[in-house]
Amino acid sequence: MSSETPRGPVDSSRVPRYAGPATFARLPRLDEVGGRADVAVVGVPFDSGVSYRPGARFGGNAIREASRLLRPYNPAQDASPFALAQVADAGDIAANPFRIEEAVETIEAAADDLLGTGARLMTLGGDHTIALPLLRAVAKKHGPVALLHFDAHLDTWDTYFGAAYTHGTPFRRAVEEGILDTSALSHVGTRGPLYGKQDLTDDEKMGFGIVTSADVYRRGADEVADQLRQRIGDRPLYISIDIDCLDPAHAPGTGTPEAGGMTSRELLEILRGLAACDVVSADVVEVAPAYDHAEITSVAASHTAYELTTLMTRRIAAERAE
Repeated sequence: MSSETPRGPVDSSRVPRYAGPATFARLPRLDEVGGRADVAVVGVPFDSGVSYRPGARFGGNAIREASRLLRPYNPAQDASPFALAQVADAGDIAANPFRIEEAVETIEAAADDLLGTGARLMTLGGDHTIALPLLRAVAKKHGPVALLHFDAHLDTWDTYFGAAYTHGTPFRRAVEEGILDTSALSHVGTRGPLYGKQDLTDDEKMGFGIVTSADVYRRGADEVADQLRQRIGDRPLYISIDIDCLDPAHAPGTGTPEAGGMTSRELLEILRGLAACDVVSADVVEVAPAYDHAEITSVAASHTAYELTTLMTRRIAAERAE
């Protein structure tokens, strides 16, 4: 990308946060920065792969609205992410809601185009089905990538109702397709009942390590982050965050809530502990605002996307300084 001074968000001391277009963090649109950005924030309003409550197709815009309150300096990471690199809102990828396979292809092609400009992606879902085409696109650029998957659920099941592409199957498909580095795969925040013990056996065979929400509670965010950093090493890393990794007290607006989850503070602290990692792209999915109240879920998701964006822009700035 260009070394020119990045164009940042609208100045909230001059224009009230509740005024103007709801781009992520009030950042410029991609077309306003010449169609090229270091990090492109893109929405995927698709939820045809859900198995329980629908509504995540409205998640991206809910996150954007909640992100109006974000500010340009991130004290937790001691960084001004929007000054370190150009971040822009790339709008939405419009995918067919009636044909999942076609939607998957559309998302992959659009992600290819954005990544082809040199951008890293910060994707706002949408349901977790979208992680598969995003991983396909990222793997074309970086080869098989390490994966950190924050979720209440494994999402490594084979099929739902005979369908291979759903929000519960993306990471099994990704392993089968060889687009993940199976020496560096981790679930974080998993909990709740399963269909059977075989679910865990199958998951382990694919190469996944598991850090449950109870592990996070007992061991603490710093220790968990350290363990994850050691597992990832210097591999290119994709982070996929289902907002239901948080307890329903912190994220009620989601499709498949499970009791006993992480707090939003724990999630943010673990992410901040990954500053040494090479996050090449990320997503935040499964925000279903119809089940939210007081914007609890979308606020948590917007801050999560902000921390992920900060990780990426810090890495970009460090690479340019070398």
